[in-house]
Amino acid sequence: MFVNFRRIRRCQYVQLMTTCLVLSVVMVCWEQLDKSVVSHVKSYSYRYLVNSFTYINKSLTIPREQARSFSNFRYLLNHPDKCAGKDVLLLLFVKTSPENIERRNAIRSTWGNETYIQNALGVTVKVVFALGAPQARKEEPSWTKRFHLQEQLIHEDRLHGDLIQQDFLDSFHNLTLKLILQFHWTHSHCAHARFLMTADDDIFVHIPNLVSYLRDVSSRSVTDFWVGRVHRGAPPIRSKDSKYFVPYEMYQWLSYPDYTAGAGYVVSSDVADKIYQATLTLNASLYIDDVFMGICGITVGVSPQEHVYFSGEGKAPYHLCIYDQMITSHGHVEDIYDLWKTATDPQVKQKTSGLVGRLYCAAVKLALLCKPYYFNTYPCKAAFL
Repeated sequence: MFVNFRRIRRCQYVQLMTTCLVLSVVMVCWEQLDKSVVSHVKSYSYRYLVNSFTYINKSLTIPREQARSFSNFRYLLNHPDKCAGKDVLLLLFVKTSPENIERRNAIRSTWGNETYIQNALGVTVKVVFALGAPQARKEEPSWTKRFHLQEQLIHEDRLHGDLIQQDFLDSFHNLTLKLILQFHWTHSHCAHARFLMTADDDIFVHIPNLVSYLRDVSSRSVTDFWVGRVHRGAPPIRSKDSKYFVPYEMYQWLSYPDYTAGAGYVVSSDVADKIYQATLTLNASLYIDDVFMGICGITVGVSPQEHVYFSGEGKAPYHLCIYDQMITSHGHVEDIYDLWKTATDPQVKQKTSGLVGRLYCAAVKLALLCKPYYFNTYPCKAAFL
């Protein structure tokens, strides 16, 4: 039998080169694989098998005097009588940055219009904006930039009377301070509000649907109420290139506690008070505010509940069948006026009601929401509700 040794050697060479290439690719990609896949496996194992978050409370508990440093900031703008003498269904805190005046005006003209809510929906909802002190641009002297922007904020607040500002630098790494500001202000000035909502200034809130939902919840005297888009078993990001990088010194565990996406969530008044109490004894140096909210939650024994029509980081599809049950949608700035007009049109309810309308919308939502590549908005199960 004739054997072609040259061909065998050639095949072996090709196999060797292929193996080396595969190993090289694996070695190059391993760091990324470890960050995205392995970290999630570890996180879910910790969350669902070990589930030992009791140590977080102990390790992050600090003396009250030290914890006060995260909340003891001077108010630059304040309206302590905003809720006084009123039966407030919802206190709605919008997290905003000093320069985002157009976003705030858009909210005041659409879903955050207190007069519309009172007249059209018959309830009192108070809308305020939480912000810190302005930052300076690189091309301008720090004091000049901050002075002019602060003057604009003072003028804006004189017109609208809805800015709640403290003297900490308004930045991504101070978002937890902004969260603490909201719960402390609520405790001091609007504790009687039945619900507290915290939201970003680039989300859309379908306020008629939200009010209807909260009225129903309120009629049942629900306690320990905390709803939104829930993240479970999320791992800390250890890559220094990420905006959400968290070093081991700041948070050493493999998984975060359950928390709701910071874009928008609602808590009942009793939960708001419990979170306030938690902030009095916790180290708030963790600058990811929605995760810190989750830590406060486990400290006081409150868990978030999923609501399928609270969006995460994604934008909900534009369709009247979605508007019918929409609560929040994330990522709206330029389109907020058009979306408000379309989503709150009375014809939405008319066209989606009745047997035919419900069957039509069930098919539409199935097509829109049950796609394998559609992430961070309403889950597929929303199509069946």
